[in-house]
Amino acid sequence: MKNISILGATGSIGTQTLDVIKNDRENLKLLAATANKNYSKIIDIINEFSPKLVALMDKSASEKVKEYCVEHNKDIEVLTGVAGLNAAATLKDIDTVVTSVVGMVGLIPTIEAIKSGKTIALANKETLVVGGEIVINEARKHKVDILPVDSEHGAIFQCINGNNTKDISKILLTASGGPFRGKSKNELTKITPQEALKHPKWNMGNKISIDSATLMNKGLEVIEAHWLFEVIYEDIQVVVHPQSIIHSMVEYCDGTVLSQMATTDMRLPIQYALNYPNRGKRIINKLDFYNLEELTFEKPDVDTFGCLKLAYEVGRKGGNLPTILNAANEIAVELFLNNKIKFLDIENIIRDSLEKFQYIKELDIDTILETDMKVRNYINNKYNI
Repeated sequence: MKNISILGATGSIGTQTLDVIKNDRENLKLLAATANKNYSKIIDIINEFSPKLVALMDKSASEKVKEYCVEHNKDIEVLTGVAGLNAAATLKDIDTVVTSVVGMVGLIPTIEAIKSGKTIALANKETLVVGGEIVINEARKHKVDILPVDSEHGAIFQCINGNNTKDISKILLTASGGPFRGKSKNELTKITPQEALKHPKWNMGNKISIDSATLMNKGLEVIEAHWLFEVIYEDIQVVVHPQSIIHSMVEYCDGTVLSQMATTDMRLPIQYALNYPNRGKRIINKLDFYNLEELTFEKPDVDTFGCLKLAYEVGRKGGNLPTILNAANEIAVELFLNNKIKFLDIENIIRDSLEKFQYIKELDIDTILETDMKVRNYINNKYNI
């Protein structure tokens, strides 16, 4: 039996993780869950899974859950804020922490979980994007496994298992191309948030859906892959694969290319990470090779979707630049979703922020947090938020 904590249990990945646990109660048990302010879903989780601890970032939401637990005689610890997030990440009996919160908020609790010796099932890209070197060094120090939950990184992880990593020639990171694949910049000038949220293959949260539309999501995954698999950026190649059947590939020194294929269902990489090194019982639809549509591959259009190119440039230089990139992107996506900027302004805001702030090579947690705050304040003040 593995005891699981989910940071961000009410989002897309968190909800699908709950489904994986529900379908394998003999091997998986939920002990802790967190959310931002969705108290009604946390109450549903309490009723279905009876965790030991829940936490909500929003104080009023947390109070409503506390009131419910008292009224219904639920013996569950209910916490608030970052302290609650950290408590859920370090609870004594937890084996694996699923970090599925969106954004920078996932960095500190992930590090705290690592220091507590927990296995990390990583779905929070920003953790490695802004603090990759620090996080990986902590994981080595505490002998903790970081298991990728992203479909692409989970695929790479499976393709590497049983092989000598020194024999890797190239990582081929697949991308669907998002909802605007093939469009010109001129065609993107009047894109609405509703259009950008309509991903052709995956059911994801709002922020990740917009990142997929700009290809920033793939850029963040490139940086993440660099840290997860210790591969230089020149050996990470993004390949647009619209069908999203091949989730990523690894090329070896002898020319062999191994790929991982499956239907588009995030529950599979989640299940693999939770059960590793074993595989769970099937919960996704099988591929039907007799009726499988053609598999096609394209080069990404980094001129139209410049966020991917920016991520490569920032990743190579390192230092505080990934933090600037990530913070600017998070705020820009929020502005776009609130109809305060245009779709193409997302890239422009990121470029402006990278030029605005001084490059710092040596990083620690305080520098990351300070840089993140400065970038957010700069953009918010510029747009009168």
